[in-house]
Amino acid sequence: MRRAILVAAGLCCRALGHGDHGGSQKPMVDDKADWMTKHMAEEHHISDFDASSFFALHDFDSDGFWEPEEILRTYGLMDESNKDVPQSRRDDIQRALMALLDSNRDNAVTRDEFMAFIASGKSLPDMQTGPGHHGDDEYEYEIHHWEKYHDENTKLEDLTHPEDIEHFKKHEQMEEQEARLEELNKKTIVEENIPNKFRRGG
Repeated sequence: MRRAILVAAGLCCRALGHGDHGGSQKPMVDDKADWMTKHMAEEHHISDFDASSFFALHDFDSDGFWEPEEILRTYGLMDESNKDVPQSRRDDIQRALMALLDSNRDNAVTRDEFMAFIASGKSLPDMQTGPGHHGDDEYEYEIHHWEKYHDENTKLEDLTHPEDIEHFKKHEQMEEQEARLEELNKKTIVEENIPNKFRRGG
């Protein structure tokens, strides 16, 4: 049902007013909770987890290690919401986190290293980069907007929030790009790619 609505909305995206926002389904977390707890509640809607499951969830390529890029992704630094974070700050964050976690200094964090870090009473610090958005656009829209304000009974005409409009506008743009590529692929010669000096009458 939800996918049908999303597809329809993507095709029918239009400028609409802002509807009422309802309540969230994510677990309630105390403001004093550590960053890991807030991240798991905000990004994964999980309130009960251990060090091993946290590690596995953020081992994005499932190779048994956290490389620096995976740690930055966990902190949301590969997400559009942090696009303005300068490279120097990203480098500082990467160095600080690897210094905390990579005990043998081989530029990768194993499950054992992470579990030893947590067992010592420590937790991943808040690096002031937000809750750690690291899903694709569909996942982020679903977990941060759809689940809060819509459900299986949502109708096309109910998708009036700015977040809905922006999301489906992206869908339209992607569909337009795909359609243009399909048209170009049908041509044996793509005239737009020929330098002017080689075109007829150029």
